[in-house]
Amino acid sequence: MLRPLPIFSAAGAISALSGGGPVRVEGVGPREHSRGDVRFAEMLERMGAGIAMGENWIEAGAGAAAHSGGKLRAIDADFNHIPDAAMTIAVAALFADGASVLRNIGSWRVKETDRIAAMAKELRKLGAAVEEGADFLRIAPPATGLAAGASIDTYDDHRMAMCFSLAALGGVARAHQRSAVREQDLSRVTSTRWRGSLHEIGDD
Repeated sequence: MLRPLPIFSAAGAISALSGGGPVRVEGVGPREHSRGDVRFAEMLERMGAGIAMGENWIEAGAGAAAHSGGKLRAIDADFNHIPDAAMTIAVAALFADGASVLRNIGSWRVKETDRIAAMAKELRKLGAAVEEGADFLRIAPPATGLAAGASIDTYDDHRMAMCFSLAALGGVARAHQRSAVREQDLSRVTSTRWRGSLHEIGDD
């Protein structure tokens, strides 16, 4: 079973923007989803993702408007209930149609690293304009696509590695000069199949 679910849900939505996706995660169904998974899916739907669930699967891609427009919708929301999964939303905001605001994420400051500061710094490397507050991030995506050739640091934080790997699904990996996520092996702490699964999604 592929985990964590929020990462793969976002992967399906982002990949679909550039003609890939959707992504189906099998072996999970409504009864197995945690409340955090459900709330994350709701947030992703607000951004224009298409979410479908079966008895033992969940599938994520771009909704009709996002698929035709090639962008997700910007979001302004309180993420106190899903602070870790909100890191995935921060990277998804790179593909939105305007500035997104992630509020009430002060707990990021006391994780494996200061995730607010780290996320702001690395998002800027990809061309985003980021405003950093004590417990929020405002992320405006680059107007002309993600910057290529960036070297993303992960700060010995497995979630940073996994979240920024999603940027490759939105086209930056197909740019002339690829961006690189350092220390990506850290993602094994969360999902031993992440690297292989990411390549499978990118090849669709």
